[in-house]
Amino acid sequence: MNQKYMLYMYLLKARTFIALLIVIGFFSVMVPNFLTPSNLLIMTQHVAITGLLAIGMTLVILTGGIDLSVGAVAGICGMVAGALLTNGIPLWGGSVLFLNVPEVILCVAIFGIVVGFVNGAVITRLGVAPFICTLGMMYVARGAALLFNDGSTYANLNGMDALGNTGFAALGSGTLLGIYIPIWLMLAFLLLGLYLTLKTPLGRYIYAIGGNESAARLAGVPIVNVKIFVYAFSGLCAALVGLVIASQLQTAHPMTGNMFEMDAIGATVLGGTALAGGRGRVSGSIIGAFVIVFLADGMVMMGVSDFWQMVIKGLVIVTAVVIDQFQQRLQNKVILMRRHEKKQAVASATEVSHG
Repeated sequence: MNQKYMLYMYLLKARTFIALLIVIGFFSVMVPNFLTPSNLLIMTQHVAITGLLAIGMTLVILTGGIDLSVGAVAGICGMVAGALLTNGIPLWGGSVLFLNVPEVILCVAIFGIVVGFVNGAVITRLGVAPFICTLGMMYVARGAALLFNDGSTYANLNGMDALGNTGFAALGSGTLLGIYIPIWLMLAFLLLGLYLTLKTPLGRYIYAIGGNESAARLAGVPIVNVKIFVYAFSGLCAALVGLVIASQLQTAHPMTGNMFEMDAIGATVLGGTALAGGRGRVSGSIIGAFVIVFLADGMVMMGVSDFWQMVIKGLVIVTAVVIDQFQQRLQNKVILMRRHEKKQAVASATEVSHG
């Protein structure tokens, strides 16, 4: 086989890591403090936000779907957390139940899962296209977040000792072994995503649906259940992001997560996941999240205008899609070349045997 094609394939498969090295190299020269340990730790904490969303988004896109609601779901989940910590749960008789922080986190996580479940159910049971369904859910969740407190924020989410709901700040700003908790969350979900996709029947089902849904259905793959699961999982990831941001800011804002879905999709595509589904890795999406966030933070440190930041990030995402399409065409060409070589080898062996 032509060695040139093989070299191109290796370079294309490693393109996200190469892009990350280029970004780090460029900003390390342009920004003196870019590679300091403290700055790297802070930027990695930012990566955790995009990374968590990208993990859920990867599973969705692997099935051939899309989830445009994750940013709005993060926003409404932050508002739910703010309402529970600030107002509690009204009960009969005028009393109010205040939950502790772990209970609040659990309730918000369940809320995110339910939103994702609704997305999956509408897509699979009612036949609504994923783009339309999740776009609608984006508007519903964003509007509901604004309705929660009449468009206002829930501020000072420190809780009160008397109510037993203090300690919320630890989720977003606390550390374990010198590493921020959100980074540990991202690593935990990365390992979970890798296990689900590479070591379980569910992972094989996810790739099968994205590769050829009709063939997967004929093979007995439980398509409805798998799709509902991936959207519910994406909702869980979005809920955790909403919790982390509210915890870091100690404030729940209804517009939290605006345009986060674009960063998540961008990281996923940069990481090598095909938008058509059936091809990609969770680990690649995390590297893509590093590229997106390091690029954005580097531009901020250089003082680049917000408008130019949007233009550059958009160009990066479009370029990633173009390269992905080129890789797919090249991969198909390599497959055809291998088949041709095998046919030639078989023909040669046949001639030798007859000779």
